[in-house]
Amino acid sequence: MYFDELPLSDQVLDALWDMHFDVCTPVQEKTIPIILDGRDVISCAQTGTGKTAAYILPILTNLQYDDHDPDKLNAIIMAPTRELAQQIDQQMQGFGYYVPFSSVPVYGGNDGQAWGTQMKGLQTGADIVIATPGRLLSHMNIYDIDFSGVKYFILDEADRMLDMGFYEDIMTIVKKLPNDRQTIMFSATMPANIRRMAKAIMHNPAEVQIAVSRPPETIHQLAVELYEGQKEKLVLELLREQHLKKVILFAGKKQRVKELTRTLRQMGLDARAMHSDLEQKERDEVMLDFRNGKIDVLVATDIIARGIDVDDIPLVINYDVPRDAEDYVHRIGRTARAENKGKAITFVSVEDARFFNKIEQFLKKDIERLPLPDTLGEKPDKALFLPKTQKPKAYGSATHSGKRYSGGSRHSSRNQAGHPHKSKGKNPTADAHRHSKPQS
Repeated sequence: MYFDELPLSDQVLDALWDMHFDVCTPVQEKTIPIILDGRDVISCAQTGTGKTAAYILPILTNLQYDDHDPDKLNAIIMAPTRELAQQIDQQMQGFGYYVPFSSVPVYGGNDGQAWGTQMKGLQTGADIVIATPGRLLSHMNIYDIDFSGVKYFILDEADRMLDMGFYEDIMTIVKKLPNDRQTIMFSATMPANIRRMAKAIMHNPAEVQIAVSRPPETIHQLAVELYEGQKEKLVLELLREQHLKKVILFAGKKQRVKELTRTLRQMGLDARAMHSDLEQKERDEVMLDFRNGKIDVLVATDIIARGIDVDDIPLVINYDVPRDAEDYVHRIGRTARAENKGKAITFVSVEDARFFNKIEQFLKKDIERLPLPDTLGEKPDKALFLPKTQKPKAYGSATHSGKRYSGGSRHSSRNQAGHPHKSKGKNPTADAHRHSKPQS
């Protein structure tokens, strides 16, 4: 389905045209009409499926038509991390370029000036607030915020927020909101605690279930079976051989991230670390350099597995096997974006074999094994990596094919001749541009 087949406002469609968005992803096609109808909705969809646009586009459209107070807060979008809040804010600037609505990001790790900007937006009634739960609650604990005008409440990555212990914070915020609001929840998984929270804060929600996504076939997945002590030598050998920039190396713990970064820098590689101990200013600087190709290797915890949007990452290396299969999908999903191909290599130690086995079961495929280089010494017995009841399997190569949806798809055949939609003649004219113009 094309975006212009949905009843989105002309101003929103104009922004999509400028940004070269034309085809809806499945979650957008199924969720946008429900939100436009004003129903509560709980949508099960993973990061990378276009869920941010799935709620921003209809909210911007509805704000143009509904009866709301322009001097009060009208919509609150909750996100689990600063990185995701930043990403949502950036997309809001693009999608909202032609509509007369203001937005304010509210997250921690900033200086006093940022706190002042956030406070001003919350007190003077920014139309849309994009916030992490803890930071918004910090503002609420210091001064009164008028939430009486909130018509839309969106929870993005709700499962992750609950995993991070934000349930009480969210419920404290919910108690301040009007009961007749529209509540929209996105979650990559649907565990019992998510359903309990949905029942507590939503009114007869519609459910959208997008099949749990597997990594696209444009990612060539590989694994190397080895002893734990061989990992460091192997990563150095791979990086020297590849000669690539903008590689992400995922490690399980921040102490390991720090140690690996030091080791790589000592070997002459431009490696930078990304973990929770960094101040927000430091994170921003690292990510800017990474996007600009100034960093060879970004060594990171899962803090960026679901929080960045960089299109040209050629290689992801899992130094440690993630404990959760969906975390694996998120990690390797940093590569092969925007119609590119990419490669993901996972180091599977004897200790991590059972976790990797669960990942293969989740993916319903056997990941191709790379042979361990002779320079690394003794090769582990393959039987050490298999459950006692499991027989050895044949490992096949991944294929390379896939379909690109919105979030970067360029002019489709139907819009070569000009603007794909006709003015419906009923939308209000945007009388102010409060955002910077998106970069095409």
